[in-house]
Amino acid sequence: MKFEIWHIILLVAFILNVVVSIFIFRRDSLDRFQKISQIVIVWLIPFIAAIGIWLFHRSDEDDSSGSGPIGGGSSDSIGTQ
Repeated sequence: MKFEIWHIILLVAFILNVVVSIFIFRRDSLDRFQKISQIVIVWLIPFIAAIGIWLFHRSDEDDSSGSGPIGGGSSDSIGTQ
């Protein structure tokens, strides 16, 4: 049997889907319906959905706070004191 490039692509897609499915399954912030729906989407649209959903949830876990509040606080925009 000849090992072709599409075998590698299918193997990578399968491994990626399994890893992301496990990642979604272990999330406590999702209810059962959300977990099942997202896992089904990952398997229906292999690369794009798996990477997109994983990145979405990874950004949700980011606990780093920004440098300050949005808008920059109170400042005089017309230059008078």
